[in-house]
Amino acid sequence: MKILYGIQGTGNGHLSRARAMEKHFTLHNADVTYLFSGRKREDLFGMDAFGNFETRRGMTFSFNAGKISYPKTLATNNLVKFVCEVLTLDLSAYDVVINDFEPVSAWAARLQGKQLICFGNQPAFHHDIPVAGSDLIARQVLKYFAPGRINIGLHWHHFNQPILPPIIHVDADETAVIDRKVLVYLPFENLDNLVAVLQAFTGFQFYIYSSGHAITDNGNIHVRPFSLDGFQYDLKSASAVMCNAGFELPSECLQLGKKLLVKPLHNQMEQASNVLALERLGLATSMQQVDADVIERWLLAHNTNQPMNYPDVAAALVAWILAGDWDTSDSLASGLWEDTAFAM
Repeated sequence: MKILYGIQGTGNGHLSRARAMEKHFTLHNADVTYLFSGRKREDLFGMDAFGNFETRRGMTFSFNAGKISYPKTLATNNLVKFVCEVLTLDLSAYDVVINDFEPVSAWAARLQGKQLICFGNQPAFHHDIPVAGSDLIARQVLKYFAPGRINIGLHWHHFNQPILPPIIHVDADETAVIDRKVLVYLPFENLDNLVAVLQAFTGFQFYIYSSGHAITDNGNIHVRPFSLDGFQYDLKSASAVMCNAGFELPSECLQLGKKLLVKPLHNQMEQASNVLALERLGLATSMQQVDADVIERWLLAHNTNQPMNYPDVAAALVAWILAGDWDTSDSLASGLWEDTAFAM
């Protein structure tokens, strides 16, 4: 079986899931070509495992002051180039296309009649799960950005729907947790404003990951450029994490049992809905803005999360894909939740 695996490269969460999947495809000696879009090739890092991967410009979202800017998104994307990429992507050599919110391979597969399996947090919204911030634009993006034929949703709880637990790349190990060390990943916020708020909490050490900034240490503020190994170490050793309300990093935090504070990107239905789900499940605190009062209460609260111990979903999903019996995704979901101790 020859597989094309399309991955949205704009955020690091899709890349993290792809690393978990790649490990198991390699164990099976599977013939997989990886295609990334949404980020320039030179801006990708830690990509050796993906071999001779392909890139396309694709489509991506633009952000301003912690929210999606639809006018800027329209201005920065080149629709003509996107259509050209879709029409020139030859899938004749592949038996199946699998997809993590990557639009070029998804649309090429639909136009060429290829079997297309989409998975991630976005396909979970085809089911009856907690939803907030929905509007016409959000619904159209969800429906048409990377439309699949078979859609496999991932979420932190099944909500009595045929969806899977998260695919998680980080593994628990013997890394010592450092009390009052806080990992901060809010890449769409103004760094200077973020530092101005956090430096007042002198009893805590904040490790802030921000693209394009050199390593700096100033009092209790430690700014780091993004790196795979450095980020995973700081994640494992932190006692608490502040981040956006995407899906993958909160999933890793829940797996490791990290105290979690999330801030959603505004104008982003997925993140608003993820906040709602986390709060209903009692797994995180949220803030709508970078709010010193909320941060202080969260830092001083004694509530902690127990590690979730989700199963190895990547191993199960890869085995299911390679088996080729793609009409059985519902049974795949139920089997995985049976191995998960958490229940709402």
